[in-house]
Amino acid sequence: MEEIAGYSTEEYELMVMDGYDDCIAGVVARFGQDPIVCYDLDKVIAKLMAGSDMNHDEAVEFFEFNMIGAWVGDKTPCFITYDNKEDETP
Repeated sequence: MEEIAGYSTEEYELMVMDGYDDCIAGVVARFGQDPIVCYDLDKVIAKLMAGSDMNHDEAVEFFEFNMIGAWVGDKTPCFITYDNKEDETP
């Protein structure tokens, strides 16, 4: 969280999800718009499962409805899924 604090200024403040600081992947810069916080989707799902009795499918459903499905304005955070596949060079 400390590493993204430098992106907040008097003009704008980054919006974060309470309790998910350890899932922050970074800050996304956008042309003509304020930066937004980006969360690691896999970490968010894992945290949802660890903090409850949800299985993976239930955590994904909760995420889709309550997190990515919750538009709260231009500062709404985004989520990234990393491509962890090894380079498959023929």
